[in-house]
Amino acid sequence: MSRPSHVVLTKTAPAVSLTKRGVTSGLIRVNLNWTSPRAAALATAKEAKGLLHRIRAGLRAGAAPDIDLDLGCMVKFTDGRRTVVQALGDSFGAVDRFPYVALDGDDRTGAVATGENLTINLDHQGGFAKLLLFVYIYEGAGDFRGLDAVVTLASDRGDHIEVRLDDCPPRAHACAIALLQRQKGELVVSREVRWFTPADGPGIQDVISRAYRFGMKWTPARK
Repeated sequence: MSRPSHVVLTKTAPAVSLTKRGVTSGLIRVNLNWTSPRAAALATAKEAKGLLHRIRAGLRAGAAPDIDLDLGCMVKFTDGRRTVVQALGDSFGAVDRFPYVALDGDDRTGAVATGENLTINLDHQGGFAKLLLFVYIYEGAGDFRGLDAVVTLASDRGDHIEVRLDDCPPRAHACAIALLQRQKGELVVSREVRWFTPADGPGIQDVISRAYRFGMKWTPARK
């Protein structure tokens, strides 16, 4: 069994086998973090020297938007069942029962230091056919440029797999981050970083679901 490691998935090295690294059970914690324009402006305001500079920085911080990114996971099971775990529709899932994937909460501003977190229970990996991690902008920005969004998958034993959401095209409001599925008997994490824009069609979850052949039916919802 290999030692815990930190792996960055890139275009040239887009996949890693969890099985080969000995990550076959326990919990995988998925963290999404990004830079909120308002949080960054507030930090600048706190560091500003001089009353006038602080006032100006405070005004800029007040005008900066909050960005609400939503992390989610589409899950397909070997018995044909399909579901999604996401804040929209309060579909937060569960770790100790179906679907064995759960979203901890909903960071609506990007100011929460821990970002958004999702947990996958690999003790039930035999029932998973594939899992797709995805993120979309719920409100506050036109695309992902300048948000420095990064997703990290961490195992119980200390492995870290990092996926940076870079090379965002204009107007990209959603991204398929990574795909977990079995390949030749091994559980593999593959970097996707596949961007979606309004031109791909309305209902971004439906668009992503069709692109990755999850075959789910979607209805409008809010949070």
